[in-house]
Amino acid sequence: MGGVSTAERDRVPKQDRSRATRQRLLEAAVACLAEHGWAGSTVSVVAERAGVSRGAAQHHFPTREDLFTAAVEYVAEERSTALRALFPQGAAGDRRVVVSALVDLYTGPLFRAALHLWVAASNEEQLRPRVTELEARVGRETHRIAVELLGADESEPGVRETVQGLLDMARGLGLANLLTDDQGRRERVVAQWAALLDGTLREGTLRD
Repeated sequence: MGGVSTAERDRVPKQDRSRATRQRLLEAAVACLAEHGWAGSTVSVVAERAGVSRGAAQHHFPTREDLFTAAVEYVAEERSTALRALFPQGAAGDRRVVVSALVDLYTGPLFRAALHLWVAASNEEQLRPRVTELEARVGRETHRIAVELLGADESEPGVRETVQGLLDMARGLGLANLLTDDQGRRERVVAQWAALLDGTLREGTLRD
C-alpha cells in the first residue's frame, strides 16, 4: 500500500481553513454593511474586521462586487435559516407570539444589512439583479412560513392580504428601527396586528 502524500494530508485542513476564511469575510461584510452602510464597507475594511489580509480577501473575492454579491446570498440564506428556526416544534398557538417573532426578524441586524444591500443595489447594476432575485425568494419563503405559523387558510377572502399586510408592517417597523428603537410603540402595534389576525382568521373558521 502506498503512503499518503504530504499534499494529500494537507488538502483537507487547507480546504477547511479556506472555508473558514470565506465565512469570516462574509460575516464581516454583513456586519460592516449593518454598521457603516455601502459607502463605508470597502474590501479593506471588511478584511480588517475579518482578521485577514486584503490579499487573502481578494483571493476569495477578487472585487468588491464579488464580495457583496456573495454577501447578498449569505444574508438571504441566514434570514431563511432564522425564519425556519423560529418555532422548530411548530407554532406556539399564540398569534401574538408569532407576530412578535416575525417583527423581531425585521428589526435585527440581518434585516439591517439587507436594507443596506437594497440601497446599494439601487445604484449598482451588478448587484441589482442578484438582490432582486434573492429578495423575491426570501419574501416568498417568509410569506409561506408566516401562513404556516399563523394557521392561516389563504383560500378564505382577505386572509392572504392580511398576512401580507403583517409582513409589510413588519418591514416598515424595521425601517423605522434604523432611526430609533421605539420598543413600546412596536409592542402596541404587534398586539393590534395579532388581534386583527385573530379576528380575520376566526371569521374564516366560522364561515366553514
